[in-house]
Amino acid sequence: MRTKEELAGVTALGSGHTEYKSTYDPSVLEAFPNKHEEAPYLVKLNCPEFTSLCPKTGQPDFGRVVISYIPDHKLVESKSLKLYLFSFRNNGDFHEDCVNIIKNDLVALLSPKYLEVAGYFNPRGGISILPFAVYYQDEYKEMAQRRMEAFVHE
Repeated sequence: MRTKEELAGVTALGSGHTEYKSTYDPSVLEAFPNKHEEAPYLVKLNCPEFTSLCPKTGQPDFGRVVISYIPDHKLVESKSLKLYLFSFRNNGDFHEDCVNIIKNDLVALLSPKYLEVAGYFNPRGGISILPFAVYYQDEYKEMAQRRMEAFVHE
């Protein structure tokens, strides 16, 4: 069971009040301690309802974002991640920017051993854009290279 100290940084979950930010806001991200640091394991988060705006036209873009990471000392709290991703709804950025912003914000929050963010955006103008961004500590360099090569061939 988690202690109150371990859950001190988790404020959105179970608060009884959910505030949906209308603009990009990384401050809503929350983390909690990893109780299983002794052996690496992978966490995969599938976010099938990602929405942002085209920075040029203001038209909505829809897609799926998949986040996979090997935690070190912290894990991302899923409700805060949901609120964070929702904050992109009225944000005007290209798909490639969104994926890299998400990667950078999660790396800043978690300092993971490895983290990848893949975007599977719905076609607009007949073209699907599928950006993939990766962060890794040195020991995961080969894994990162293999994952990037595999993503190209999906």
